[in-house]
Amino acid sequence: MRRPFVVWSALLVALSVPILAAGFSPYLAFRQPIYILAGFAGIVGLALMPLQPLLAARRLPGLSTPGARQLHRWVGMSLLVCVVLHVVGLWITSPPDVVDVLLFRSPAPFSIWGVIAMWSIFAAALLVLMRARLRLPWHLWRRGHAMLASLAVVSTIVHALLIEGAMEGVTKAALCVFVLAVTLKTMIDLKIWARKAR
Repeated sequence: MRRPFVVWSALLVALSVPILAAGFSPYLAFRQPIYILAGFAGIVGLALMPLQPLLAARRLPGLSTPGARQLHRWVGMSLLVCVVLHVVGLWITSPPDVVDVLLFRSPAPFSIWGVIAMWSIFAAALLVLMRARLRLPWHLWRRGHAMLASLAVVSTIVHALLIEGAMEGVTKAALCVFVLAVTLKTMIDLKIWARKAR
């Protein structure tokens, strides 16, 4: 009973501290409410990312395999909502800038990485929805989903690290390292790139 409590408590702290630290940012005093909402949607989305590989590898105690899969789906949908809120909120505050970003015309490097992350997440979700129609072998479908998810993780991390915004530097870096570490560990443990056994 003690181990699940410790694991879930540590995970809650790791994911919530960067969000709470961002809430005390001096940058927020000069921003519109919609812009702040959009920014925190992005921060929450980043905080949700470590859950996905942990659930995929069934590393979180107290969850059955079906329970982990169901929670993986719910977290994935929550991540999609965060991305949509992030983009729509920024579009409301500055439509021309968002259009430039979506068309890869923005001079800011972090914007390009943000668009790559967005489309990678959308593509990973679409692959889930189209799984039955595509009729791909399980190992190929899993490999494609993992590739898109990994691209989303890497591009999101670069996007977040390049931005000087509400997120506090140390907690942001720690969260990014955590996301990358659990993603790599999961891909290695699940042998995502291994050939299909005969």
